This record gives sequence, structure tokens and C-alpha cells, in this order.
Amino acid sequence: MSRQAIARHYARISSLWPTDPLRPQITFQSAIQFRESLASPQPAAESVQSSTPAAPLDGQRELRNANALYSLLDNRYMKKYPISKDVLKPKSNVTYYDDLIKELEMAPRRNWWENFVTNLRGKIRFS
Repeated sequence: MSRQAIARHYARISSLWPTDPLRPQITFQSAIQFRESLASPQPAAESVQSSTPAAPLDGQRELRNANALYSLLDNRYMKKYPISKDVLKPKSNVTYYDDLIKELEMAPRRNWWENFVTNLRGKIRFS
């Protein structure tokens, strides 16, 4: 497969990949974009100035990597191996995962005071 086609796959995956709301400054897209930059064909003027030649690219390996990323984007494994509802509702704390999802949705919107109070509330427990 050509370098240009592999770079297009990585560019599409990077555009479709969701951002992490808890850590927006650390993105997986940057790693995918780095792979895209390695796969993209170099202009002739740039390759003449460069003292090191472009690293050889294993097209089949890069295609397998892109396919694995597409399968993660498509939730292929979640569809192939579904989780039973009992796993998501443990007997010891039935609302654990619902509370966790709610907390993860609220966390990026909190200011520093709300973070401090939530942290303190987690350390002090009244029984």
C-alpha cells in the first residue's frame, strides 16, 4: 500500500478519534498524527535537505495498525463480546458504574473550589 493511502487512513482515524474530556492536553490524536507524518510522502526539496533518509515503511504492518484503530473506533470488540448487565450492576454497590459515569461527565466542568470540596468529601466520611 502506498504511503499516501496509509497517511490518509491515519488522518481519517485522527479526525474521528474522540478526545478525552478529563485530559484534553494529552491526546491520542497526537500519536496518530505522528504516525501520519511518518507515512506521508516527503516533498523532494525536503528530502534533499534532510541528512537522514526516510525510514522504510512496512505497508502491511501499517495497514494492520490502521485496521486495529478502525476496529476500536467501531466498537467491534464490544459488539463481538457483549458484557452482561450483571457485570455492570455488582451486588455490593448496584449504582457504582452509573455514579462513576456521572462523576466523569461532571469532572471537566468543575472549578478548583468544587474539586477541593469533592476531594475533601472523599477523604472525610460520616457513617
